[in-house]
Amino acid sequence: MVAQAEREMVQQQFEDLRSTCTAGSGILLPGEEVVSYYPPEMEARAEEFGLAGTNVDGTQWQVGDCDVRFPLHSISKVFTYGLALEDNGLAETLRRVGVEPSGDPFNSISFDETHHRPFNPMINAGALVAANMVKGATKEERAERLLERNRVYTGNPSLEIDRAVLDEQLVSNDRNLGLSYLMRSLGMLHGDIDDTLYVYLAACSITVTAPELSTMGATLAHGGVNPLTGERALPREHLRTVISVMSMCGMYDAAGEWAHDVGIPAKSGVSGGIMGVLPSWFGLGVYSPGLDRHGNSVRGVAVCRELSSRFGLHVFADPEESRFGRIAQPD
Repeated sequence: MVAQAEREMVQQQFEDLRSTCTAGSGILLPGEEVVSYYPPEMEARAEEFGLAGTNVDGTQWQVGDCDVRFPLHSISKVFTYGLALEDNGLAETLRRVGVEPSGDPFNSISFDETHHRPFNPMINAGALVAANMVKGATKEERAERLLERNRVYTGNPSLEIDRAVLDEQLVSNDRNLGLSYLMRSLGMLHGDIDDTLYVYLAACSITVTAPELSTMGATLAHGGVNPLTGERALPREHLRTVISVMSMCGMYDAAGEWAHDVGIPAKSGVSGGIMGVLPSWFGLGVYSPGLDRHGNSVRGVAVCRELSSRFGLHVFADPEESRFGRIAQPD
């Protein structure tokens, strides 16, 4: 376990990070300022800001609004993709959804025409295919399997789908509905469209806290095993695929810039969450609802940029660059 002095050092570093990014002093590039909130009424909660990290040995740090629950939204795509891989195997999953960055926004209607599939599972088109591939006799069974798997990732057996969020999404989902019918006409989706949308949106409607999100990231960082419970959430053979796709595609049309500048495999959601994964080190969970033009949390992006630039936590950096407590020096 992390020694007390090291634990306190990292806690102070997290508190400094939150203070820096709350004050707007964190590293941001043009286009990464707040331009929207989702839904718009979240602007009234603009000051909410939770930050948590979980080490692969189970040590956890929390700062700020860490009791606030928020929907996973697009962060759920990571875990839906993982279950689709487990249910269907790598070859079949790759046949139906690729691993290439699209360079387009998350809700774009574009496909890899060479391979006749969505570009990757982190954009809506690919996530719909992944949801379509999750096995189960009914839509409710498939959604329940995803919920149970997310409970393993978080270590919280009480994790739930927020039915109010799900109901709202089901009645304001025209773009995904149109996209789904188009993909079925092209042979990319199979079966009942409404069932696929229900499964996809049910996963998006699971609510978590920043600490739970950091535990989900730490589970991926820890070889697919939850460091708090010891329970396996993702088979080892699919781990590198999931984290690689996160690294290349998780931040939408800013993914290439993100991989180069920040170098932390991450996935964002329009509720203001960002999950980061540093393999063999730790998982990061950030929540702050103000969004940039890419649909990413502005404060969450600033935290990740600070971790990379100021503390050297870039997956391709020399380990000697790291200056973030014991996290920088794993056994």
